Amino acid sequence: MRIDNAFTDAAPAQVLSDEQIAREENLVSEVIASFAGGGSERDRELINGLVRHLHSYIREVRLTEEEWSTAIGFLTRAGHITTDTRQEFILLSDVLGASMQTIAVNNEAVGDATEATVFGPFFVENAPEIAIGGDISGGAAGEACWVEGSVKDTAGNPLPGARIEVWEADEEGFYDVQYNDGRTAARAHLHADADGNYAFWALTPTPYPIPHDGPVGQLLERFDRSPVRTSHLHFMVSAPETRTLVTHIFVDGCEYLDKDSVFGVKESLIKDFISQPAGTPAPDGRDLEGKPWKRVAFDIVLPPA
Repeated sequence: MRIDNAFTDAAPAQVLSDEQIAREENLVSEVIASFAGGGSERDRELINGLVRHLHSYIREVRLTEEEWSTAIGFLTRAGHITTDTRQEFILLSDVLGASMQTIAVNNEAVGDATEATVFGPFFVENAPEIAIGGDISGGAAGEACWVEGSVKDTAGNPLPGARIEVWEADEEGFYDVQYNDGRTAARAHLHADADGNYAFWALTPTPYPIPHDGPVGQLLERFDRSPVRTSHLHFMVSAPETRTLVTHIFVDGCEYLDKDSVFGVKESLIKDFISQPAGTPAPDGRDLEGKPWKRVAFDIVLPPA
């Protein structure tokens, strides 16, 4: 079944008998009791909460058997389309806001620590290492962009050697793993210097759609939602005795800032990508072949672990 069949117009509110309510509540209790004999205390907390909320949802919307079957079919298709380089369940988590809610729960504000946002489905382990001032593009198409900043803790102390992972889409809106030629491009890692400073060349971010040729795309289409992500550059930053930060920076002025398909935008992460006219000297003397470029500053603050 297609996703179109999974949602129907709301049915009139039903008046349930005391007997029916008791039958439904007894089933919830029976299911929860079935998980009482094993696992850790946290395991039981997680499964009991899931059971309660799932049954509550089914009872609240009076879910039909056909609708439940359609939902199972939707999840099955999400599993079938998932590969080593495409994670449909992350996309589903993202477009439902579950990813951002989990991030909000797990990244409480600490001083002026940089805000976290979604991880996304396109991170790859063991990206190439570059030196400070290096280029992450790896030949990917796009306008050159100089990115610089510092990494400090919430007390203002520099974090020398902090590991900075960066990745992004090219100007066509694709990550390297979405191509079939095994390329590694527009991703790398580097380390902050002895003063906690960093700098590298990247591509000026552009908006792009998340993969929407599968069940998540059908869901978005059903509700007239755009699959487009606003322009952004991914960061994952770590240092000893601090909490690892997963975040983006967003391009001020992008038309999709207020309708990002995964709800990832935070006001504090919107940055001014300053246009540099053709012929403007690069900070490191790089020959930009007479082309315009951009630059952006992003100072990162990591909270205690």
